Formats: sequence, C-alpha cells, structure tokens
Amino acid sequence: MITLFGIPNCDTVKKTQKWLEAHKVDFSFHNYKQEGIDAATLKDWCAQTEWERLLNKKSTTWRALSDATKESVTDAASAIPVMQEHTSLIKRPVITKNGKVVVVGFDENALNSLLS
Repeated sequence: MITLFGIPNCDTVKKTQKWLEAHKVDFSFHNYKQEGIDAATLKDWCAQTEWERLLNKKSTTWRALSDATKESVTDAASAIPVMQEHTSLIKRPVITKNGKVVVVGFDENALNSLLS
C-alpha cells in the first residue's frame, strides 16, 4: 500500500501525483489539511529518517513562527508537536510504502523504487 502525504494545492505534490499516475502506481492520498497527522506517525517517520529532513525550515510557515518556537525545536521530540500543529512545515510530499518512508520531497530516483 502506497500513501502520498501532502496538501492538494502544493505544486510538488501535484507533480508527484502526476508522476505516480503516469507510471500507473496505485496510491492513496492523505491530505494534511483535512485529515491532520498524528504524533505516532510523525514519531515513526522520524525514526526512519532524520527529523531535519521532514521539517521544512525554508517554508513561509516556519518563517512565520515565533523565534521562541523556532528555538525550541532542537530534536525530533520537540519538532513533532510543532509539525503536528503546523502541518505545512512537513516537507512535501512524504510517500510511504507499507508504512515505510520511501520518498521525502520530489525525488525521481526514489520514486522509481516504487515501480519494482
């Protein structure tokens, strides 16, 4: 089971959806804006990949946070509640296959691994 996590109006998510559809990869879409994301999932993702890779510090959402909030994010445990509250901070898209993180952001080489 392949799941694409993101928000529908994100250009990178749209590009990834088009890639998956063009390569006839069956997937479900998890919309952070409507469905949110639970702390257990984020904790699991952080255990599979670096939390810094998941947290998009280049986003306008990150820049809009208070300095105190930004300074408080020092590890996965402190990043998870911030990402959960502000789902736009999560790098998009995240793709999981059978619960394992296989792609963070648009990465065609990583996407190709879904074809096998």
